[in-house]
Amino acid sequence: MDTMTLWHLTGWEFAALAFAALLVGFSKTAVSGANTVSLAIFAAVLPARASTGILLPVLIAGDVLAVLTYRRHAHWPTLWRLFPAVGVGVAVGTLFLVWADDAVVRISIGVILLLMAGVTVWRRRQADVSDPSEGDGTASRAGRVKARSYGVLGGFTTMVANAGGPVMSMYLLSAGFRKLGFLGTSAFFFLIVNVSKVPFSAGLGLIDGRSLLLDAALVVFVVPGALLGKWAVNRINQRLFERLVIAATVVGGLQLLLT
Repeated sequence: MDTMTLWHLTGWEFAALAFAALLVGFSKTAVSGANTVSLAIFAAVLPARASTGILLPVLIAGDVLAVLTYRRHAHWPTLWRLFPAVGVGVAVGTLFLVWADDAVVRISIGVILLLMAGVTVWRRRQADVSDPSEGDGTASRAGRVKARSYGVLGGFTTMVANAGGPVMSMYLLSAGFRKLGFLGTSAFFFLIVNVSKVPFSAGLGLIDGRSLLLDAALVVFVVPGALLGKWAVNRINQRLFERLVIAATVVGGLQLLLT
């Protein structure tokens, strides 16, 4: 695999990766979608394709902490509705990675994220969300179609660039999830999806012994980030929470297009 070992990183490079790992923990327990900044940092420090495999175990560590924190707030009917479509997206993303180069991957994901953010902002301005009911947005036939569409996009983006967070954030916001339900549902979603991606990533050569050694050094920084997120989320109201999620999505999309 075309990557660097822990010993080949400079002090500044390791510090940047450590900050990105801390941000992963924060995003998993506070502002989902903010880890697209981590994705950009990893891709800047490491070879772009290899960075996705190195970042994956760090994300899984954050997912475990998020599940432990918000496990009582997950909405399982939404999860079961999403998983089949996500599986299709992961399969398509795996095929895409076989032939796509780094530039194509970055541009494709960046465009998708910005489109999802724009659609969500437009939908929320059109809808009356003064008293949203958690999960109601997935009950109708139109809701099921929307869930499948976002599920395929989420599976595709999480496979090719670990960038499924913003796509799923846009779906959960558009479905009317409140803050804790949002975090609990996304925590279980990404733990299950990210663990299922490990064999695919290993098969593509994106995870090996050297990448896992670097991961072991970075995972310790996820914990303080998760604790900081848990502290911060209780101090963020619903409207600010939604704005932060959308802003993080836009920033992540722009970074992918500009790097």
